[in-house]
Amino acid sequence: MTVTRLLPDLARAATVTAHARRSTCPCGVTETLADRPDAAVVRHADTVAKAHPPNTDPADLTLRLATAAALPGTLLPPLTPSPAPLHDRLVTCWPYGTPVDPHDPDTAPWEAAATLLAQLHRHPPLPGTPPMRGPAKAAQAIERLKATAPADSETAAVLRAWRTLPTWARAETPMPGDAPRTLCHGDFHLGQLVRHPAPHGPWRLIDVDDLGTGTPAWDLARPAAWYACGLLAPEEWTRFLTAYRAAAGPAVPPHGDPWPALDLAARALTVQTAATATAKAAHAGRPLDEIEQSLIDACDRIASTPPELTYESAK
Repeated sequence: MTVTRLLPDLARAATVTAHARRSTCPCGVTETLADRPDAAVVRHADTVAKAHPPNTDPADLTLRLATAAALPGTLLPPLTPSPAPLHDRLVTCWPYGTPVDPHDPDTAPWEAAATLLAQLHRHPPLPGTPPMRGPAKAAQAIERLKATAPADSETAAVLRAWRTLPTWARAETPMPGDAPRTLCHGDFHLGQLVRHPAPHGPWRLIDVDDLGTGTPAWDLARPAAWYACGLLAPEEWTRFLTAYRAAAGPAVPPHGDPWPALDLAARALTVQTAATATAKAAHAGRPLDEIEQSLIDACDRIASTPPELTYESAK
């Protein structure tokens, strides 16, 4: 067998697990939910099988699965307590949940998302939990940009902004000792939410690949960055922030200006998002669209505006 057999064999794993969960299975077409270099996801009935990124550490992933199992009210619990090898990947199985509808932004569950993040941030990490991978993913986005995009003004703006970030946010050094550390999701966005049981159950966080210890501000940084770039309405940002504070989330103070606590992480997520968008546009051979250009403009502002430092100076 070769890696070209990954999706068919992943579908078989989903089917076998689905059939083992019940005496009768409403069998239908097995659906591929994702097929990317960093993840392949296949659904059969009420069961999902996921092939995790290449070179995933099995011990780290097992700890992340144990965390999800220990927090069933916050994270979607896995069906398998440990990953299984399949070709050159590790595979886990999960119950299927109904995702957020990307075509109906008015129903985006900002309050539920904020409450779940606050619950996650307040939960003590299991012994041995690895660092969350948010900064590492930002660094990977920059490397893809350098390998894909031309050396034009847009790429230069992203790289200038990247160089202003502190070394911990660029995954070059560990976080400083006085930085707040909690259990973090590591890659939060609305695509990381599902309703379980499907289709109308409560919301749960999914995707534990980047779960670990780190600064909780990172999990609030993407919506904060969207708000700062004008991509998230002030009303939605307020709903999200208010719900997070109401749930006693530790990433921001309970009252007053949240931005000093969020600024560095929001800058990092802005640069990561801009790098990803620029690389995709270059790969497709097309100009940046209006939203992507707004991210480049934000990088220009980041490069020229000192951050609101909280626990390390940018170098």
